[in-house]
Amino acid sequence: MFMRAYEILEPAKRTTSVVFASPHSGRNYPWTFKRRSVLNELALRSSEDAFVDLLFDSAPKCGAVFLTATAPRAYLDLNRAEEELDPALIEGASRNIINPRIASGLGVIPRVVANSRAIYRGKLSMSEVKDRIETIWRPYHAALEGVLQDNLRQFGKAILIDCHSMPHEAISMRNKSVRYTPEVVLGDRYGAAAGEELMDRVEQIFQHAGLQVARNTPFAGAYVSQHYGRPHKRQHAIQIEIDRALYLNEEKIEPNENFGDFRQLMRRVTEEIAEMGRGASVPLAAE
Repeated sequence: MFMRAYEILEPAKRTTSVVFASPHSGRNYPWTFKRRSVLNELALRSSEDAFVDLLFDSAPKCGAVFLTATAPRAYLDLNRAEEELDPALIEGASRNIINPRIASGLGVIPRVVANSRAIYRGKLSMSEVKDRIETIWRPYHAALEGVLQDNLRQFGKAILIDCHSMPHEAISMRNKSVRYTPEVVLGDRYGAAAGEELMDRVEQIFQHAGLQVARNTPFAGAYVSQHYGRPHKRQHAIQIEIDRALYLNEEKIEPNENFGDFRQLMRRVTEEIAEMGRGASVPLAAE
């Protein structure tokens, strides 16, 4: 069992409306989970956004809140709605709520990890699933919602930067007619989750850092972007996917020889993104 569902790193003084979050970098694998799985720990970690929390850990020094998950994605996926229950894995789950994520085994309690490798032999009880949701999913999202509401009150706006990584294979196999292979993919659900000017600025920041950037393809954002991106209420959500090959040995799931330099680069990127949310507080108008 986890000591808590998340870690929240607060700056000495909050000076920006930007909030950074890393929902998939948790690496606290309960021994009961590892014992029950048919996979070894290295295989279980293949879905993890390994060390993404370290890439953005300078956020508090930039005056921004940084929220990180402790539970691993293979155990519970915080970028899914709590209702996304997979009937192929969970006893008693409704077969009326099926979407492509659930069908592929990637519901809120994943059935598979990378390359569609099954995590379990047999099904999970509904009571066990509800316990995971109650002790991990709900506290994490309550904390995230709370931070965003605090920023809305203090700054008149809130900007969520949802930090992820993507397998190099996911983008190296793109259509050969594309002019370049992106190293960073920004997702705003095709404009529904964030204002265009903010997306333009984040794209420019990564481009000025020397990285190739794409928007919404192949990753446009999932539950977090959809749920928290409310531009009409001055609350924006942008998902960032970073090519793991830039800093990670994907086979061993450990930092590669470029990790130190890339981490320094991301610290500069983090500061520039945080700068977007600075400025005088603006009263939130009545909705």
